[in-house]
Amino acid sequence: MKKTVLALLASFLFANASYAQFEGPSSNNPVITVKQALNLSDNARVALRGHITKSLGDEKYTFTDGTAEVMIEIDDEDWGGRKVTPENTVEIFGELDKEMFEPTKVDVDSFNIQ
Repeated sequence: MKKTVLALLASFLFANASYAQFEGPSSNNPVITVKQALNLSDNARVALRGHITKSLGDEKYTFTDGTAEVMIEIDDEDWGGRKVTPENTVEIFGELDKEMFEPTKVDVDSFNIQ
């Protein structure tokens, strides 16, 4: 009886536990250059390393790695109190957004300050 109760309790705890998830590059989306990213199709997952150079307002920023520039969008709540200057190197992870008559941008899901 004790073993059954313990087994049920253990399965309940493991089934309802919150596990941390890795956010970052993987073999499925290695870090590439901005120039390479701009040649990918809409909705492509990208990982980029470079610098946020200026704010464009409305959660939009200019990002460059020296090969090209792209607009990125980072939601205010995703900053998590972190401060970034143009001197900081950051890795961004997100999705390419190509719309007709709009500049290409990257919707950033997460970023790391290097």
